[in-house]
Amino acid sequence: MAVDYTVIVLYLAGMLAMGWWGMRRARSKSEFLVAGRRLGPAMYSGTMAAIVLGGASTIGGVGLGYQYGLSGAWMVFTIGLGLLALSVFFSARIARLKVYTVSEMLDLRYGGRAGVISGVVMWAYTLMLAVTSTIAYATIFDVLFDMDRTVAIVLGGSIVVAYSTLGGMWSITLTDMVQFVVKTVGVLLLLLPIAVVKAGGFAEMKAELPTEYFDPLGIGGETIFTYVLIYTFGMLIGQDIWQRVFTARSDRTARWGGTVAGTYCLAYALAGAVIGTAAKVLYPTLGSADDAFATIVKDELPVGVRGLVLAAALAAVMSTSSGALIACATVANNDIWSRIRGAVRGPGEEPDEVRGNRAFILVMGLAVIATAIALNNVVEALTVAYNLLVGGLLVPILGGLLWKRGTAQGALASVAVGGVAVIALMAWKGILANEPVYYGLLASLAAYVAVSLATPATDAAVLAAWRERLAGRTPEPLSEPVPAPQ
Repeated sequence: MAVDYTVIVLYLAGMLAMGWWGMRRARSKSEFLVAGRRLGPAMYSGTMAAIVLGGASTIGGVGLGYQYGLSGAWMVFTIGLGLLALSVFFSARIARLKVYTVSEMLDLRYGGRAGVISGVVMWAYTLMLAVTSTIAYATIFDVLFDMDRTVAIVLGGSIVVAYSTLGGMWSITLTDMVQFVVKTVGVLLLLLPIAVVKAGGFAEMKAELPTEYFDPLGIGGETIFTYVLIYTFGMLIGQDIWQRVFTARSDRTARWGGTVAGTYCLAYALAGAVIGTAAKVLYPTLGSADDAFATIVKDELPVGVRGLVLAAALAAVMSTSSGALIACATVANNDIWSRIRGAVRGPGEEPDEVRGNRAFILVMGLAVIATAIALNNVVEALTVAYNLLVGGLLVPILGGLLWKRGTAQGALASVAVGGVAVIALMAWKGILANEPVYYGLLASLAAYVAVSLATPATDAAVLAAWRERLAGRTPEPLSEPVPAPQ
């Protein structure tokens, strides 16, 4: 394994070096949080694909292929559909808003009264997303070094926290671009064809496995519908995704770059399912479907290639983890702490925004590592996060973009009713049940429409300012650059 270890160590060292390089560029709030809104199509596409295709999409996607066959692609496929819908229908308008968080968008649309509670919900979602990604380090480092779970989480998490804290979005963008290339080579160009060949080709796979493994709907219609609700709609409103949209240098970049990334996700989904299906032929009696990825990599790939593919899995986890971490810190600082700080700060006291955001990434990163060590059930944690996100925030966000009659009172009622309904139904039906997101979303929609129609329409001046921002006619307030750390 010496060659494989060398590949991994070089990869990790490269991530830290890019964090240091990114620190030299992150000299203003805009540079630190959204890469100066200057990413072109190639870098935007690569980094967007990197953040949405994390450990769940790679290790979990192969596991679903092992369990269900080709229909195991549906989870990652719905992520790609969500990214395509976001890019085609909403990304240009989102990019023109020139904001930093989803809650800022709600404040603009509804007159400054809807962002606080939404900020708390979004913070909880991004925190749990970062936690679930961080837990995945334990699986990868266990395969690599037979490492203790806690040590693996601390090691992987510390590297991500280090480069994210140093350079913010610039460091994350640079590392994500490398991670995109590593994932493409490792998973699509190496592991996929090798797995199929080792399994004897598609003809042998069909002969060895039941026919339902090749049924596109074999995973079940209800499961597919739930994936659409959670992942497709989750892609439309997540702070981690929106913050990447804010990095695009133009409407065209956001639309077409995101479309390319979404299409890439569809191919990645199919690749993961095929690899999992091949693993089922090779190892029909694995104790857990999630062991399929690590097992086929460890046993079937040659030296060097094995290290690169494990680096690809590590890249997948790191890209999602770093994206969720900076989103969590941005929401905590800009949507929650800044409101408290603004209420107590004396006149003339102006904060160092880069230093403040850097400190929040460090603090949130330590909280993520501690929470990841304490938690065991990744699936339940991720389900709670997405249920709260979709059940509480989907309706007021899309309603604000699509329905001018929506009001601040309707948005607040929607968040509160949807969130409470989701929590109550998870307590009653179970965290992994489908009913919480179904009925939570319906309750949120009913509350939004009913309360909006029962309250006065949003002030005309607020709507006029909102339309100006949507049209891109209001420039982003300039942020004074600060000296880079020495």
